[in-house]
Amino acid sequence: MKSPDPITLLKDRFGGEAIVQPEFRGETGVYLPRTRIAEACRLLKTEGGFDMLTDLSGVDFPGETPRFEVHYLLYSFSCGRRLRLVTGVPEEDPHVDSVSGIWATANWHEREAFDMFGLCFDGHPDLRRILMWDGYPHHPLRKDFPVAGLPSDLPVTAEDAGSVEAAPMAGGPFVATSGTTRATRREPLACDTAAERDRLVRDPHRKEEI
Repeated sequence: MKSPDPITLLKDRFGGEAIVQPEFRGETGVYLPRTRIAEACRLLKTEGGFDMLTDLSGVDFPGETPRFEVHYLLYSFSCGRRLRLVTGVPEEDPHVDSVSGIWATANWHEREAFDMFGLCFDGHPDLRRILMWDGYPHHPLRKDFPVAGLPSDLPVTAEDAGSVEAAPMAGGPFVATSGTTRATRREPLACDTAAERDRLVRDPHRKEEI
């Protein structure tokens, strides 16, 4: 049985609340209010044939209203079609209904968005951090989180628990020097600082050691 067109399905149910976005590389997107997103997801699974949630992610737009978006990437095995649902989430009330009861894969995706962006998914069965430890005060994928990180206390369960310090990357994430004869001499993890790396790769007496 052929599944109905998902855009028609959403338009019939939600009318003008379902705003179709421009198609990009064969993928269609639809923007919906956050109060409608869980209902739309259930409709698309049960009647639209979208039996897989391939990804769910947060997006941060500082200075805009609403600041956050949640993107739901759906796939239909029966018709080989992809669809992106988008909803806005305000910074002052970062809540949206969980869809973990519709697709089990949403469980960990929503936990990651909660951990990295501070987005809360109401009705989630176990909404807690999945990458950072409980009690970590920051959300690393927000745009105002610096690349070097922010200081914080380590969890009490950590061996020799202390604190996390900001760690600017000397010379950037890859501090390798070009033009050296061996790749091991350019390995950024071999040196703690850019200055140490530069000294080693330029010292002819260390040629065979590095």
